[in-house]
Amino acid sequence: MTLPSPPTLLQLAVRSLLKDEALAISALKDLPMELFPPLFKEAFNQEQSKILKVLVQVWPFPCLPLGGLMKMKVCHLKTLHTVLFGIDTLLGQKLRPRNHKLRVLDLRPLHKDFWNVWAGDKAGAHSQEVKQKRKTRARGPRTEAEKPLTVLIDLCLKPKAPDVCLSYLFLWVQGRKGSVQLGCKKLKISTIVTYSIVTFLEMLALHCMEEVEVCCTWNLSTLADFAPYLGQMRNLHKFLLSHVCVPASISPEEQEQMVIKFTSQFLKLECLQELSLDSISFLEGQMDKMFRCLEAPLETLSITDCHLSESDLQSLAQCPGIHQLKHLNLSDVLLTNISPEPLRVLLERVAATLKTLDLENCRIVDSQLSAFMPALSRCTQLTTFNYLKNPISVSGLERLLCHTAKLSRLSLEMYSTPWEIYGAQGASHHKRLEQLREELNRTIKPLEHNKTVWFSIIPCPPCDNQAI
Repeated sequence: MTLPSPPTLLQLAVRSLLKDEALAISALKDLPMELFPPLFKEAFNQEQSKILKVLVQVWPFPCLPLGGLMKMKVCHLKTLHTVLFGIDTLLGQKLRPRNHKLRVLDLRPLHKDFWNVWAGDKAGAHSQEVKQKRKTRARGPRTEAEKPLTVLIDLCLKPKAPDVCLSYLFLWVQGRKGSVQLGCKKLKISTIVTYSIVTFLEMLALHCMEEVEVCCTWNLSTLADFAPYLGQMRNLHKFLLSHVCVPASISPEEQEQMVIKFTSQFLKLECLQELSLDSISFLEGQMDKMFRCLEAPLETLSITDCHLSESDLQSLAQCPGIHQLKHLNLSDVLLTNISPEPLRVLLERVAATLKTLDLENCRIVDSQLSAFMPALSRCTQLTTFNYLKNPISVSGLERLLCHTAKLSRLSLEMYSTPWEIYGAQGASHHKRLEQLREELNRTIKPLEHNKTVWFSIIPCPPCDNQAI
């Protein structure tokens, strides 16, 4: 049986001080800043509202990471009300307390180390997070007090109404325009109701946004309504968009205008690093509009389950923002009837930086593979290559492995078993499989670095049997 650790001297001192709230409040002006986090944490755990309100008003750090202690659920509505009441009192004062530093109320479920380190619950009092907070406090400009206080949240917009805590927070922020701004670092949208989306976007300080994920089916007009807000997210690092359809009722002229309204916003996204587009039906023949606007150096680009034309791939290869690309995913993009030349040019442009390449189920044939294979062998930083569900022959696979063998950082390769070893009904020829394994082992054996070459047993065309 493990006995609980005895309380530390710091914890005993904090508990003793909190036994008399009036005494604790009067002592705050003389306490060193190091005692505020453990005092706040203990008062939070004991639900001592009076001391919490005053602690907020004299908080000696630029950020109060409240989300590290609470979850945005009904059970903490009382605590949230207490903290916001303390902020209201602070905002209403003409003369702020001398040691007042609070500029950000962070309600995201982060910064747990902040509380543990300062409260003495864990070793490492000089952790990177604490050092950073001290550094931020030391160099904060004097004009900081004039800026609005920022409340940070992560937000998921769903078809149903937000919970009680979020609803209360939204109403509180709306009533304090000019003195409080609501910032959201991560936004996930899983609703198709345009009015609901716009209502929340109008409330947010969009320049705070870093990640946006749209994971529901929008039509193109909804995306066009969202576009002007996207353009205001100038610090956006990651944008994931999936399942956008074009209604039959939209004319070609209207579609053109809506596409331009959306794609032109990328000129403003100077911090964008990751772009993911999945099942976007309007992309075919329109990629030049997007890629000429993508100037920020992307690290990750994912275009999946989309129909692309040869001109689209040419636009991608010429895009100014891909020269530092590290991760490229084109899975489920049918390339069978497209010239391999744009893909060859693309691989040559990103050869110095590309780490992962996913070409699963692109239905690339041997002749196309041969055309871009030399460019692939120049991708010296490549670590992962997914070539599953492409109808490769035994001879094509052997040539490809000879090229990838030159890539010393490549540790994982994934291929479908060549279709030649399957019978008419997709049944494997076990003897031929063993022979193939021996041949490939001879190809790979001379390598001087470790790697895994993985083969699926998924027949590819001409068997056309995709069952695993």
